[in-house]
Amino acid sequence: MTVLIDQAMWPAHDTVWAHIVSDTSLAELHAFAELAGIPRRGFDLDHYDVPARMWEQLVALGAEPVGVREFVRRLEASGLRVPQRDRNK
Repeated sequence: MTVLIDQAMWPAHDTVWAHIVSDTSLAELHAFAELAGIPRRGFDLDHYDVPARMWEQLVALGAEPVGVREFVRRLEASGLRVPQRDRNK
């Protein structure tokens, strides 16, 4: 049971964003997001978008920081990744 967080490097809306995912289940991801006060509107099919200002707080709550490649590899291995081609359906 692990929630992962990547580096905050995705620019939008006057900040940069990181992502959190679970390598176990969406239920775990949603529970962690609720605990952290992340609104459900931040959920995007297999991850939550989180602003850089929350990064340290999320790590303190137990999110494991990983590089982007590790982040994607573990999300794919979990079976929870939604491929880009399926996002616009």
